Amino acid sequence: MRPAAARQGGGRTVLAHPDPYRARRGIPAGRTAVSPRPGRRVRGWLAGMLPSLRLRLVVVFAVAALSAAVVVSGISYWLNREAVLTRAQDAALDDFRKMLGDHAGTLPPGPRCDQLRDAANAMADTTQNYAVLLIDQDGGGGRCQVTSDDAFTLADVPGTLREAVREERAVDEANSAPHHLYWQRVTQGDTPYLVAGATVIGDGPTGYLLKSLEPEQDDLNSLAWSLAIASALALVGSVLLAQAAASTVLRPVQRLGDAARRLGEGKLDTRLTVSGNDELADLSRTFNSAAASLERRVAELSAREQSSRRFVADMSHELRTPLTAISAVTEVLEEESENLDPMIAPAVQLVVSETRRLGDLVENLMEVTRFDAGTARLVLDDVDVAELVMACMDARAWLDAVELDAPLGIRARLDPRRLDVILANLIGNALKHGGSPVRVAVRTEQTGGAGEVLVVEVADRGPGIPGEVLPHVFDRFYKASASRPRSEGSGLGLSIAQENAHIHGGRITARNAPGGGAVFTIRLPRDASGLDQETAEPQDACEAGDTPTARWDGEDGR
Repeated sequence: MRPAAARQGGGRTVLAHPDPYRARRGIPAGRTAVSPRPGRRVRGWLAGMLPSLRLRLVVVFAVAALSAAVVVSGISYWLNREAVLTRAQDAALDDFRKMLGDHAGTLPPGPRCDQLRDAANAMADTTQNYAVLLIDQDGGGGRCQVTSDDAFTLADVPGTLREAVREERAVDEANSAPHHLYWQRVTQGDTPYLVAGATVIGDGPTGYLLKSLEPEQDDLNSLAWSLAIASALALVGSVLLAQAAASTVLRPVQRLGDAARRLGEGKLDTRLTVSGNDELADLSRTFNSAAASLERRVAELSAREQSSRRFVADMSHELRTPLTAISAVTEVLEEESENLDPMIAPAVQLVVSETRRLGDLVENLMEVTRFDAGTARLVLDDVDVAELVMACMDARAWLDAVELDAPLGIRARLDPRRLDVILANLIGNALKHGGSPVRVAVRTEQTGGAGEVLVVEVADRGPGIPGEVLPHVFDRFYKASASRPRSEGSGLGLSIAQENAHIHGGRITARNAPGGGAVFTIRLPRDASGLDQETAEPQDACEAGDTPTARWDGEDGR
């Protein structure tokens, strides 16, 4: 409720012009001040909630635009609301003040009810379209209450406003009139109203007005809808702008991610096109510099590795010629060992064994070099696995020392020479380091979508493989006993067996059986013809006809 002062001047009742801003500052008693609603801060929940950077940018832009639009719209609505309501109420109060002075102020003391009614009707007959209620005492001492609209009664006037209107104040320097004009906004149902009242100075009647603010409320509702639509358009525009900004920012990031992915796949010549001088351009230049440095480094390492492989291959190849001659001599010496001097025979036997060991080592090195260079190829053939296992053991006189559980009729398409190498290493290793009996089992297993798998298990009854050794049994040159670096094995047998399994698309695993002993399990595709490698004939005589590792390679994994 905002009061406006009524003043008296020159012997005639004059009501002061209602100034709501002045009333806010200095008019006492009975007024209701409306304080502005405090602003609210918008808090975004982004970290850990949004899956992508693009979505985060869009949400940030949208929240920022929506917050700005809501703040601007709220301020605009509040200012327009104050302006519209203040203009309407000031016009109504100014007109009521004037009409109250022109009509009610000219009535004689103790007017009749009909005179009071005529004054109320005359006061209501204005362009402001408000209802008037006048209250006074008639000449007989009775109370006369008249209204220009039967819908407007004294009950519609708030009690605090009636008390303020009736209150008579002392006239002094700070207060020039005993009565003032007071007003208040109320809501009846869903319709806002302006209620005001004042008492005519000099025992005059008390008048109240009731003005509907529904037209102003309709205008404010239209303004609110317009601001809401503008905020929605701002939100849509911000989302579109965020999409454009995200595309501008994230497109280089996406290209950088794709380039990093290609670089990780081994495409070391991957480079980014650099344009501009911003941070993303600097990042692209850094990536190109790192990729070029990595390419040079990898090229250097590849060249060194190729040189090392070539050196091993050349050395092994060059050693084969003198080894062939030495082997021929050692065979002659071995045949004549019985006729040699007993003092010389042990030395001759040592030369023969070491020559054979050196020959096996050279052949193993050449085989490893083929695997490293990627030149090893499969020579596939349809074989009966049980017959192949028995042929491997028969060639090495192992039939009496091995239990075979391999039903005939299990056929597979694989490289028989390489499977023979695998079996020779595993069975020989079990016989050398495990405990009898050694058992070899052959079976097939069905796998989902990959066809049948050939499974060969080689188990012994030895002490098993120590836990710290088990992860390294297929490492090259690994020997379980560091105190026995000099032994019959080279440490390459199990590694070569694993490489032969890999080239078939399979693998070999090692474990300890619950009841004791080591178990090596070979898993190979039953048909290796579908592998992604070319099936080619061997490239040299050794790979075509020799059996470079058809023997156990002791000290591997035990």
